[in-house]
Amino acid sequence: MKIQDSGLWRIVRRFNMMPEKSDEQETIERIEAGVPFRGANLWVLVFAIFIASLGLNVNSTAVIIGAMLISPLMGPILGMGLALGIYDLKLLKRSLKNLGVATFISVLTATVYFAISPFNEAQSELLARTSPTIYDVLIALFGGAAGIVGQASGGKGNVIPGVAIATALMPPLCTAGFGLATGNLSYFLGAFYLFYINSVFICLATFIGIKALKFSPVESSEGKKNTKLSSTIFAIAVITLIPAAITTYKVLQQNIFDGKVKDFVDTQLHWKGAQIISYEARTDSNQLKVVAVGELIPDSIKNQAQQVMSFYGMEGYQLQLIQGSANIHLLENELSKTTNKQSEQMNQLLISEAKITALRDTLRQYRQYEILSQQLSSEIEVLYPQVSVVSLSRMLGVSTDSVMTTPYVLAIIETDKTSSISAAERETLRQWLATRSDADSLRLIVTEVEKKEK
Repeated sequence: MKIQDSGLWRIVRRFNMMPEKSDEQETIERIEAGVPFRGANLWVLVFAIFIASLGLNVNSTAVIIGAMLISPLMGPILGMGLALGIYDLKLLKRSLKNLGVATFISVLTATVYFAISPFNEAQSELLARTSPTIYDVLIALFGGAAGIVGQASGGKGNVIPGVAIATALMPPLCTAGFGLATGNLSYFLGAFYLFYINSVFICLATFIGIKALKFSPVESSEGKKNTKLSSTIFAIAVITLIPAAITTYKVLQQNIFDGKVKDFVDTQLHWKGAQIISYEARTDSNQLKVVAVGELIPDSIKNQAQQVMSFYGMEGYQLQLIQGSANIHLLENELSKTTNKQSEQMNQLLISEAKITALRDTLRQYRQYEILSQQLSSEIEVLYPQVSVVSLSRMLGVSTDSVMTTPYVLAIIETDKTSSISAAERETLRQWLATRSDADSLRLIVTEVEKKEK
């Protein structure tokens, strides 16, 4: 069987995007158009930085995403990858210059904002941009690959905005500005390194994509220089990767250690009637602090647990078990730390549930009269054939000399002009509707309309 007719070959052909590749010159022009930063493009960048800084300040993910959607920072980075891929040194210099301008303006704008902002506390969205890992490298690499594929296929779909959100180019620059404004050098360096990672690996993915799609190099390029340039690109990528790999290793080691600590507490300090409230392994003092309530955990269990701590990766650690009346003050302090945040969250949850219940009850009260109107329409048709329409609704009346409101049910009926309802019939009808709707107070409005001919 021929390879071209095999099932595997058909699957491979599905991933072939060369038939969808748009004209090379059009792709180059499309990418080059996003490189310059001047005029309107620069103002959009400044406004996006302010929006992102506000989102980081108030810890709003939605606002940060909105800022990333309108950010034009992807342009010069894709331009760098394209320039390296086709060995266009003029485009490379122009892209580097514009990326430098955009970076400087972004950090300066964020620094000014955070310098005048009254909120200087680092929120979780800010802290998330200060410790890059290998996962940020992978996100930037795959994001850049998606970006060049989208551009090379004619800009199909919302690829570039999606890449901008996934790789998060703008928030690290805002966090770097926060670090400068607050004098926190570690925040600045961590955030700027994250931006550098994103830029380098989006650029690298674009370079690889240009090569894979077989874009023609510029005519003035020389083979030896091109080979040297490619080697330099990959060397920069590897050097950029090293700190992120070290950070990732530390994070993984910490996660493994945390898992062992949890396993130790669950298995070695398990005692009937006792409950572990919290625990904390302090690496600075080599101490594991455990807070327990309920039945006292015997000293024999504590001593046995102390002896096996080395098997859980806590060699040299001391176990501090806080429980009972002897440690009542320590216990109260630890419990207050643990429960304050939980009680605050519980109160917020109860308030939210109360609001939802109140809204649901209000909606039910209004909906019940709508349903009742449909039920009563068939009964009224028998008792009062001249009534064609009946409508019930719950109302609130406000007096002119008071802010007090008086709830009542409003009934509106329509009758044929040729057969009107007498005053006595109206009162009887009003009382009947009040009884059927179980209303303490019901007001009846009768309107007469021309009978429509069928």
